[in-house]
Amino acid sequence: MGMADYKGKVKNIQDTPFGYTLSIIGGKWKMVIIYLLAENEPIRFNDLKRQIGAITYKMLSSQLKELEGDGMVERKEYPQIPPKVEYRLTDKAKTLLPILEGLCEWGAKNQHH
Repeated sequence: MGMADYKGKVKNIQDTPFGYTLSIIGGKWKMVIIYLLAENEPIRFNDLKRQIGAITYKMLSSQLKELEGDGMVERKEYPQIPPKVEYRLTDKAKTLLPILEGLCEWGAKNQHH
């Protein structure tokens, strides 16, 4: 089913599969986080922060919590001192990777046009 299949049938874009997808990966940071986890999992919070760069600790923390709540990211805490927490993608999130690859290919073809 494509976007046209829902035309006129819903009152709100959020009620469509496209709207659901955007609610999971939309915003400035979530696709970046998923992409970096795919390349580097498991990864610790500070390493993820360092690789992203321009994100605040508070924003990264909230984005990871949202992704975890949506079943996209798994958080594993190791009981040690200092505490060690690692993040990895869930199987659900891994099904998005071909779509992210497609977005990367589109960017490679169109970035310099």
